[in-house]
Amino acid sequence: MNTPVTENNETQDGGALTGLAHFVQPGELDASHGPVLYLDDITVSFDGFRALNQLSLTIDNGELRCIIGPNGAGKTTMMDVITGKTRADSGTAFFGQTLDLTKMNEAKIVQSGIGRKFQKPTVFEQHSVFENLELAMQADRSVWATLFARLDSESRDRIADTLKLIRLQDSADRPAGLLSHGQKQWLEIGMLLIQRPKLLLLDEPVAGMTDEETDRTAELFLSLAGKHSLMVVEHDMAFVAQIAKKVTVLHEGSVLAEGSLDQVQNNKRVIEVYLGR
Repeated sequence: MNTPVTENNETQDGGALTGLAHFVQPGELDASHGPVLYLDDITVSFDGFRALNQLSLTIDNGELRCIIGPNGAGKTTMMDVITGKTRADSGTAFFGQTLDLTKMNEAKIVQSGIGRKFQKPTVFEQHSVFENLELAMQADRSVWATLFARLDSESRDRIADTLKLIRLQDSADRPAGLLSHGQKQWLEIGMLLIQRPKLLLLDEPVAGMTDEETDRTAELFLSLAGKHSLMVVEHDMAFVAQIAKKVTVLHEGSVLAEGSLDQVQNNKRVIEVYLGR
């Protein structure tokens, strides 16, 4: 049964919905109002060690959020919980208003619109840049079935648009293994984007990049904000300064501070446990 939701969240108690209504199919993301990601009181323990300790965090639809913190703060475990790789011992995790991440497996979470990029790029090095995007777009098919299938014009346009977005249009026919480290990072981001995710989790995306590649990545992320929600985990504070509007600092599995970059950089506890100045 479809669930009616108003575009502007206007209702009348016991009466008809007001405003322009849209309908959400079961299992479909509904981020029409409220956060796209909602974590509340998430706790994860490994052999008695609390990797996450009553962590609460929300990310708005279209927001670009930077996550910083010392090693062991819980950043990776948090992403593992969001993507279903790790199960929380307790707490609530919702994607939009209707999708309970704690009850979904990894494949279902990907299908629902959450994409994750790990620190080390993983691309098909023997295949061309174009073929990598083609494979990502047809992720539910085998490699050979994908490469021998004919692309329709819409699919070709999607690949062309993604190549332009990640600035690899001039390398479309080049084997991915010949790309620079930064270009491989961009290609993997493109492989996620072509699947049209609503939320992107990006783990230290500029590690190992040149200054020019880092600047281009900042431009890319800023262009994506609004169309997608982004969670960027990063240690490079100069890069964070280029893209951050809101920063969350994790420490010992909990949120230590949250706010603008200036606010967290001047927070005494953040200076003490992370920035070290």
